[in-house]
Amino acid sequence: MNKTDLLLDVRNLKMHFPVKSGFLSKEKNYIYAVDGVDFSIKRGETLGLVGESGCGKSTTARAISQLYKPTGGEVFLKGKDLMKASASELMEARKNMQMVFQDPYASLNPRMTSGDIIAEPIRIFQKRGLVNMGKDATNERVEQLMERVGLSRFFKNRYPHEFSGGQRQRIGIARALALQPELILCDEPVSALDVSIQSQILNLFKDLQQEFGLTYLFIAHDLAVIKYISDRVAVMYLGLIVEISGAKDLYKNPKHPYTQALLSAAPIPDPKVEAQRRRIILTGDVPSPDKQRPGCYFYDRCSKRMDVCKVQRPKLKETEDGHQVACFLYHKPE
Repeated sequence: MNKTDLLLDVRNLKMHFPVKSGFLSKEKNYIYAVDGVDFSIKRGETLGLVGESGCGKSTTARAISQLYKPTGGEVFLKGKDLMKASASELMEARKNMQMVFQDPYASLNPRMTSGDIIAEPIRIFQKRGLVNMGKDATNERVEQLMERVGLSRFFKNRYPHEFSGGQRQRIGIARALALQPELILCDEPVSALDVSIQSQILNLFKDLQQEFGLTYLFIAHDLAVIKYISDRVAVMYLGLIVEISGAKDLYKNPKHPYTQALLSAAPIPDPKVEAQRRRIILTGDVPSPDKQRPGCYFYDRCSKRMDVCKVQRPKLKETEDGHQVACFLYHKPE
């Protein structure tokens, strides 16, 4: 991938949450929610991030946006390391990086009208001198965005509780577009919606991407959603990326044992094909993220594990063009 095409480059990102206990609330341990994530996204691309609940997908998005201050690693947006950015530099960077959250109701202020919610980012950046837009221009921008995401501009004085779930998510999308960002971090934006509404929102995301040249990090646990929306897919397990590939290639040729098990669990809407498929059943439970392991984090549940997997962690390496996998089945230990 040409470095000039990169919009977001994440290197060895870590997010460890302290666990405190005792009278003095001393740090006794850590939750290793994200423990060394590497990936990059080029301009105009959609990278889907998929994995089981609790694997660290949402934490990764929040650490990238600096809503959580990462424990370690590097996050480059347009070549600027956000980990080393000053408060003013980070504020400037956030014009180009916005989020759409999972819960379309909890992410909206119930005391603000939909118009004020969409206009809020503009007004905040106006106060900082980073946006030059008057009151009339702001109102016009709000109305245009509402129409663009499928809401009537006459709804701008309504409150969040007066909208359906899908309409609320459209408000969240309009708010994310208010500052004309290049990158949008989508944190499971359709998981709380009905299936029929999901398809409308997904198509809206695709249309907006073509119209405005947007780049997405799209987080979901629904494999069908990820396949539909993504150009490339990153598979996450227990705070680590275990495989990255083009969407079509990943679904046709999954390499990591965890990816194979994950895809085998997704139903296929064809009874004949479904009846002939072999389901991969994982043994054991997902390990607790409260301790680091010297070897592969998937070791305890993997049917193809080797002795080296217990003592050495496999690195994410390219096995063929555009396909990366962290597994000793495909490259030798160092």
